[in-house]
Amino acid sequence: MSSRQPRRLAGALALTLALVAGCGSTDSGEESAAAAPETRVFSADNGEITIPAAPKRVVATGYAVPALIEADAPLVGISGWRRGLAMMTEDDLATYNGLEKIAGETAAETNYEAVAKAKPDLIVIGVPKPALADLDMKRLESIAPVVVIGPTVPSAWRELSRRQSDAAGRLGDFETAKAAYEKKAAELAEKYEGALDGVKFGHVGAYGDIAKGTFHREFAGSWGTNIASDIGVTYYGEVKEKGGGALDVTEYPSIEELPDGFAEADAVTYTLESDGSVSEPVQYVLDSKLWKNLPAVKAGKVFPLRYTEAATYGSAIKTLDAIDEALAPLLGR
Repeated sequence: MSSRQPRRLAGALALTLALVAGCGSTDSGEESAAAAPETRVFSADNGEITIPAAPKRVVATGYAVPALIEADAPLVGISGWRRGLAMMTEDDLATYNGLEKIAGETAAETNYEAVAKAKPDLIVIGVPKPALADLDMKRLESIAPVVVIGPTVPSAWRELSRRQSDAAGRLGDFETAKAAYEKKAAELAEKYEGALDGVKFGHVGAYGDIAKGTFHREFAGSWGTNIASDIGVTYYGEVKEKGGGALDVTEYPSIEELPDGFAEADAVTYTLESDGSVSEPVQYVLDSKLWKNLPAVKAGKVFPLRYTEAATYGSAIKTLDAIDEALAPLLGR
């Protein structure tokens, strides 16, 4: 044995005794400080909020639900999100079904007792700003830190889901999904580049009001158009008067305005339900003689689109597949 080994053993023993002595002298206040989780300040719609650096128990509502399920966040409670179920993968749907529902489909249906029972260390609210009036924010804030990250224009789901994933400490999963979507979109953009060059599109959305004789016109950046735009589809025109949020990119003109609205359209897309059926407001347009006389319709340049309400990169890949299927006739194959 070398002469250094006994000295090393003695030194290690002295260090161990010193550590034990130090632990014995630490008071309970210092122990609590050492055990306290790390925090950070997060910029949310409701201000600069101090949140856990690595949340362990997250409650999510609204648009945060699909985003945080896809990001594999540590969810312990969610609101309902029936509108997006058809676009979820089997695994994500199983996760959704297995999670405690602490709210219904609207903010007004929040069960505060259920939120408290879930013992979250972070609450992510993903509802539009007007819906916040239906929430008792002070009550939620008494349970856990609350970050509001709500939607604005439909196309903003990209940044919205990034911020929601960031708050939950899951940016890595988000970036993986984003890269997969962008790869798919780039492939389709290349595939349809020649067929879409110089073609002007219009879009009929699913939320017209038959009783009022209106149809739903969606422009670039709206639900029915924003994902198609990523592969090179050009939607021309803009709303006559911006009304904030979705009303910056969509409007509800009278059915009599259909000929003027789509007079310049070389092609028209329209929204299908997730199951492939046509909603009543869209069928109202398709049955109109004004529709049948549109130049694009007469030319057979009409393309129905499914999954237009995707609000995450994962679900939007399903939308890209649907767009690819719908636009295939443009390739003449």
